[in-house]
Amino acid sequence: MADSLPPPLAVETSRCTGEVHDQGAQVTRWAPAGAAPVLYVSTTARFEPGRSIRGGVPVCWPWFGPGRAGGLEPAHGFVRTAAWERVSAEEDDGTLVVTHHITDEQASSPHWPHRYSLELQARLGDTLELTLTTTNTGDAPFIVEEALHAYLVVGDVRRSTLEGLDGRSYFDKVAGTERVQSGPVGFAGETDAVFRTSEPVTVVDPVLGRRLVVSTEGAANVVVWNPWADKAAEVPDIGDDDWTGFLCVEGANAFENAVTVAPGDSHSLTYRVEVES
Repeated sequence: MADSLPPPLAVETSRCTGEVHDQGAQVTRWAPAGAAPVLYVSTTARFEPGRSIRGGVPVCWPWFGPGRAGGLEPAHGFVRTAAWERVSAEEDDGTLVVTHHITDEQASSPHWPHRYSLELQARLGDTLELTLTTTNTGDAPFIVEEALHAYLVVGDVRRSTLEGLDGRSYFDKVAGTERVQSGPVGFAGETDAVFRTSEPVTVVDPVLGRRLVVSTEGAANVVVWNPWADKAAEVPDIGDDDWTGFLCVEGANAFENAVTVAPGDSHSLTYRVEVES
Protein backbone atom coordinates (compact mmCIF):
# COMPACT_ATOMS: atom_id res chain seq x y z
CA MET A 1 0.00 0.00 0.00
CA ALA A 2 1.38 3.41 -0.97
CA ASP A 3 2.36 5.86 1.74
CA SER A 4 0.02 8.77 2.34
CA LEU A 5 0.92 12.41 2.61
CA PRO A 6 0.90 13.94 6.08
CA PRO A 7 -2.41 15.65 6.89
CA PRO A 8 -2.72 19.13 5.37
CA LEU A 9 -2.87 22.32 7.38
CA ALA A 10 -6.58 22.82 8.01
CA VAL A 11 -7.86 26.37 7.67
CA GLU A 12 -10.99 27.56 9.46
CA THR A 13 -11.30 31.24 10.24
CA SER A 14 -14.12 33.76 10.46
CA ARG A 15 -13.55 34.53 6.77
CA CYS A 16 -12.92 31.17 5.10
CA THR A 17 -12.23 27.46 5.20
CA GLY A 18 -9.48 25.62 3.34
CA GLU A 19 -6.45 23.37 3.50
CA VAL A 20 -2.81 23.58 2.46
CA HIS A 21 -0.38 20.71 1.84
CA ASP A 22 3.36 21.04 2.41
CA GLN A 23 4.02 18.91 -0.69
CA GLY A 24 4.09 21.39 -3.52
CA ALA A 25 3.05 24.18 -1.11
CA GLN A 26 -0.32 23.36 -2.60
CA VAL A 27 -3.59 24.95 -1.55
CA THR A 28 -6.14 22.22 -2.21
CA ARG A 29 -9.30 23.73 -0.75
CA TRP A 30 -10.65 27.25 -0.20
CA ALA A 31 -14.07 28.82 0.17
CA PRO A 32 -15.21 32.10 1.71
CA ALA A 33 -17.27 31.64 4.86
CA GLY A 34 -20.71 30.28 3.98
CA ALA A 35 -19.86 29.79 0.30
CA ALA A 36 -19.62 26.66 -1.83
CA PRO A 37 -16.11 25.29 -2.55
CA VAL A 38 -14.10 27.30 -5.09
CA LEU A 39 -11.21 24.89 -5.68
CA TYR A 40 -11.88 21.52 -7.33
CA VAL A 41 -10.15 18.37 -6.08
CA SER A 42 -10.58 15.17 -8.08
CA THR A 43 -12.66 12.42 -6.54
CA THR A 44 -9.75 10.08 -7.39
CA ALA A 45 -6.88 12.39 -6.41
CA ARG A 46 -3.76 10.62 -5.11
CA PHE A 47 -2.38 12.02 -1.86
CA GLU A 48 0.95 10.20 -2.01
CA PRO A 49 4.53 11.46 -1.62
CA GLY A 50 6.09 12.31 -4.96
CA ARG A 51 2.78 12.23 -6.87
CA SER A 52 1.03 15.35 -8.08
CA ILE A 53 -2.30 16.18 -6.43
CA ARG A 54 -5.04 16.62 -9.03
CA GLY A 55 -6.79 19.78 -7.94
CA GLY A 56 -6.39 22.94 -5.92
CA VAL A 57 -3.57 25.16 -7.16
CA PRO A 58 -0.45 23.24 -8.21
CA VAL A 59 2.75 25.23 -8.71
CA CYS A 60 4.18 24.69 -12.22
CA TRP A 61 7.90 25.63 -12.22
CA PRO A 62 10.51 26.01 -13.78
CA TRP A 63 8.93 24.84 -17.03
CA PHE A 64 5.39 24.72 -18.38
CA GLY A 65 4.13 21.41 -19.78
CA PRO A 66 7.14 19.68 -21.35
CA GLY A 67 9.12 22.96 -21.58
CA ARG A 68 9.54 25.37 -24.46
CA ALA A 69 11.64 22.94 -26.51
CA GLY A 70 9.71 19.87 -25.33
CA GLY A 71 10.91 16.66 -23.74
CA LEU A 72 11.27 17.85 -20.14
CA GLU A 73 9.95 15.59 -17.39
CA PRO A 74 8.01 15.60 -15.20
CA ALA A 75 5.43 17.77 -16.93
CA HIS A 76 5.14 21.23 -15.35
CA GLY A 77 8.42 20.86 -13.45
CA PHE A 78 9.57 19.23 -10.25
CA VAL A 79 8.52 21.49 -7.37
CA ARG A 80 4.84 20.53 -7.34
CA THR A 81 5.75 17.04 -6.06
CA ALA A 82 8.56 18.19 -3.74
CA ALA A 83 8.33 18.66 0.02
CA TRP A 84 8.45 22.40 0.77
CA GLU A 85 9.29 23.83 4.18
CA ARG A 86 6.38 25.57 5.87
CA VAL A 87 7.98 28.69 7.29
CA SER A 88 4.95 30.24 8.98
CA ALA A 89 1.17 30.23 9.26
CA GLU A 90 -0.24 33.35 10.90
CA GLU A 91 -3.80 34.63 11.14
CA ASP A 92 -4.65 38.32 10.86
CA ASP A 93 -8.30 39.37 11.22
CA GLY A 94 -9.66 36.15 9.73
CA THR A 95 -7.07 35.86 6.94
CA LEU A 96 -4.52 33.06 7.30
CA VAL A 97 -1.14 33.76 5.68
CA VAL A 98 0.84 30.58 4.99
CA THR A 99 4.42 30.83 3.72
CA HIS A 100 6.41 27.95 2.19
CA HIS A 101 10.01 27.90 0.97
CA ILE A 102 12.20 25.59 -1.12
CA THR A 103 15.69 25.79 -2.68
CA ASP A 104 17.88 23.84 -5.10
CA GLU A 105 19.35 22.00 -2.10
CA GLN A 106 15.92 20.47 -1.45
CA ALA A 107 14.68 19.85 -5.01
CA SER A 108 16.35 19.97 -8.41
CA SER A 109 16.58 18.20 -11.76
CA PRO A 110 19.19 17.31 -14.39
CA HIS A 111 17.17 19.63 -16.65
CA TRP A 112 17.64 22.51 -14.20
CA PRO A 113 21.33 23.02 -13.23
CA HIS A 114 20.65 26.33 -11.49
CA ARG A 115 20.67 27.64 -7.95
CA TYR A 116 17.35 29.08 -6.87
CA SER A 117 15.11 29.95 -3.97
CA LEU A 118 11.29 29.83 -4.19
CA GLU A 119 8.70 31.24 -1.82
CA LEU A 120 4.96 30.63 -2.03
CA GLN A 121 2.83 32.87 0.14
CA ALA A 122 -0.85 31.92 0.35
CA ARG A 123 -3.37 34.35 1.82
CA LEU A 124 -6.68 32.64 2.58
CA GLY A 125 -9.52 34.96 3.57
CA ASP A 126 -12.47 36.57 1.80
CA THR A 127 -10.30 36.19 -1.31
CA LEU A 128 -7.57 33.69 -2.14
CA GLU A 129 -4.25 35.24 -3.09
CA LEU A 130 -1.09 33.30 -3.96
CA THR A 131 2.30 34.87 -4.64
CA LEU A 132 5.17 32.80 -6.06
CA THR A 133 8.57 34.50 -5.79
CA THR A 134 11.58 33.17 -7.70
CA THR A 135 15.05 34.29 -6.61
CA ASN A 136 18.21 33.51 -8.57
CA THR A 137 20.84 32.59 -5.97
CA GLY A 138 23.41 31.55 -8.58
CA ASP A 139 25.96 33.48 -10.61
CA ALA A 140 24.34 33.23 -14.09
CA PRO A 141 20.93 34.26 -15.45
CA PHE A 142 18.26 31.62 -15.92
CA ILE A 143 14.96 31.50 -17.83
CA VAL A 144 11.88 30.24 -16.05
CA GLU A 145 8.37 29.31 -17.13
CA GLU A 146 5.77 29.24 -14.37
CA ALA A 147 2.06 28.88 -13.68
CA LEU A 148 -0.30 28.84 -10.74
CA HIS A 149 -2.53 26.13 -12.17
CA ALA A 150 -5.85 26.78 -10.40
CA TYR A 151 -8.67 24.24 -10.73
CA LEU A 152 -11.90 26.21 -10.22
CA VAL A 153 -15.22 24.56 -9.35
CA VAL A 154 -18.08 25.20 -11.80
CA GLY A 155 -21.62 23.82 -11.78
CA ASP A 156 -21.30 22.59 -15.37
CA VAL A 157 -18.46 23.68 -17.64
CA ARG A 158 -20.73 23.26 -20.67
CA ARG A 159 -22.92 26.08 -19.34
CA SER A 160 -20.12 28.30 -18.04
CA THR A 161 -18.42 31.14 -19.90
CA LEU A 162 -15.22 33.10 -19.40
CA GLU A 163 -15.33 36.88 -19.86
CA GLY A 164 -12.49 39.34 -20.33
CA LEU A 165 -10.65 37.74 -23.27
CA ASP A 166 -12.45 39.33 -26.23
CA GLY A 167 -9.93 40.38 -28.86
CA ARG A 168 -7.00 38.61 -27.18
CA SER A 169 -4.63 36.45 -29.20
CA TYR A 170 -3.89 32.94 -27.98
CA PHE A 171 -2.21 29.70 -28.90
CA ASP A 172 -4.71 26.88 -29.20
CA LYS A 173 -2.73 23.85 -28.02
CA VAL A 174 -5.49 21.43 -29.09
CA ALA A 175 -5.49 22.62 -32.71
CA GLY A 176 -1.83 23.72 -32.72
CA THR A 177 -2.75 27.12 -34.20
CA GLU A 178 -2.78 30.81 -33.34
CA ARG A 179 -6.22 32.37 -32.87
CA VAL A 180 -7.92 35.56 -31.71
CA GLN A 181 -10.83 35.33 -29.29
CA SER A 182 -14.18 36.86 -30.24
CA GLY A 183 -16.60 37.48 -27.37
CA PRO A 184 -16.80 35.37 -24.20
CA VAL A 185 -15.13 31.96 -24.19
CA GLY A 186 -17.64 29.11 -24.26
CA PHE A 187 -16.90 25.41 -23.82
CA ALA A 188 -18.06 22.63 -26.15
CA GLY A 189 -14.98 20.39 -26.30
CA GLU A 190 -11.42 19.94 -25.09
CA THR A 191 -9.86 23.32 -24.33
CA ASP A 192 -6.18 24.11 -23.84
CA ALA A 193 -5.43 27.74 -24.68
CA VAL A 194 -2.61 30.10 -23.70
CA PHE A 195 -3.91 33.68 -23.90
CA ARG A 196 -1.62 36.69 -24.08
CA THR A 197 -3.10 38.99 -21.46
CA SER A 198 -2.54 40.28 -17.96
CA GLU A 199 -6.08 41.64 -17.53
CA PRO A 200 -8.65 40.18 -15.10
CA VAL A 201 -11.03 37.47 -16.34
CA THR A 202 -14.35 36.28 -14.92
CA VAL A 203 -15.86 32.79 -14.83
CA VAL A 204 -19.63 33.20 -15.20
CA ASP A 205 -21.39 30.22 -13.64
CA PRO A 206 -25.21 30.22 -14.02
CA VAL A 207 -25.56 26.80 -12.40
CA LEU A 208 -23.97 27.82 -9.09
CA GLY A 209 -25.22 31.39 -9.48
CA ARG A 210 -21.86 33.07 -9.04
CA ARG A 211 -18.93 34.74 -10.76
CA LEU A 212 -15.28 33.95 -10.03
CA VAL A 213 -13.07 36.96 -10.73
CA VAL A 214 -9.44 36.06 -11.42
CA SER A 215 -6.71 38.70 -11.48
CA THR A 216 -2.94 38.44 -11.68
CA GLU A 217 0.22 40.47 -11.26
CA GLY A 218 3.54 39.61 -12.88
CA ALA A 219 1.84 37.24 -15.34
CA ALA A 220 1.75 37.70 -19.13
CA ASN A 221 -0.57 34.75 -19.81
CA VAL A 222 -3.93 33.34 -18.79
CA VAL A 223 -4.14 29.61 -19.48
CA VAL A 224 -7.57 27.97 -19.84
CA TRP A 225 -7.91 24.18 -19.69
CA ASN A 226 -10.55 21.47 -19.53
CA PRO A 227 -9.84 17.94 -20.85
CA TRP A 228 -13.47 17.12 -21.81
CA ALA A 229 -14.85 13.60 -21.70
CA ASP A 230 -12.50 11.53 -23.89
CA LYS A 231 -9.22 12.86 -22.54
CA ALA A 232 -10.50 12.88 -18.95
CA ALA A 233 -11.33 9.17 -19.30
CA GLU A 234 -7.65 8.53 -20.09
CA VAL A 235 -6.43 10.20 -16.90
CA PRO A 236 -6.62 7.90 -13.86
CA ASP A 237 -6.75 10.69 -11.29
CA ILE A 238 -9.74 12.48 -12.83
CA GLY A 239 -12.93 10.82 -11.60
CA ASP A 240 -15.77 9.75 -13.85
CA ASP A 241 -17.67 12.82 -15.04
CA ASP A 242 -15.47 15.10 -12.90
CA TRP A 243 -14.53 17.06 -16.02
CA THR A 244 -17.95 18.73 -16.08
CA GLY A 245 -17.35 20.29 -12.66
CA PHE A 246 -14.11 22.22 -13.10
CA LEU A 247 -12.35 24.77 -15.26
CA CYS A 248 -8.66 25.58 -14.97
CA VAL A 249 -7.93 29.30 -15.21
CA GLU A 250 -4.23 29.84 -14.58
CA GLY A 251 -1.88 32.78 -14.22
CA ALA A 252 1.30 32.01 -16.13
CA ASN A 253 4.45 33.07 -17.94
CA ALA A 254 4.91 30.52 -20.71
CA PHE A 255 6.46 30.06 -24.16
CA GLU A 256 7.73 33.43 -25.45
CA ASN A 257 6.68 35.03 -22.16
CA ALA A 258 9.15 33.03 -20.07
CA VAL A 259 10.97 35.22 -17.55
CA THR A 260 14.73 35.82 -17.36
CA VAL A 261 15.94 36.23 -13.78
CA ALA A 262 19.41 37.73 -13.30
CA PRO A 263 21.75 36.63 -10.50
CA GLY A 264 20.58 38.07 -7.21
CA ASP A 265 17.26 39.23 -8.67
CA SER A 266 13.72 38.08 -7.89
CA HIS A 267 10.49 37.81 -9.86
CA SER A 268 6.99 37.44 -8.39
CA LEU A 269 3.77 36.07 -9.87
CA THR A 270 0.51 36.73 -7.99
CA TYR A 271 -2.81 34.97 -8.59
CA ARG A 272 -6.03 36.15 -6.96
CA VAL A 273 -9.60 34.81 -7.06
CA GLU A 274 -12.71 36.27 -5.45
CA VAL A 275 -16.36 35.22 -5.48
CA GLU A 276 -19.23 37.43 -6.62
CA SER A 277 -22.91 36.47 -6.57
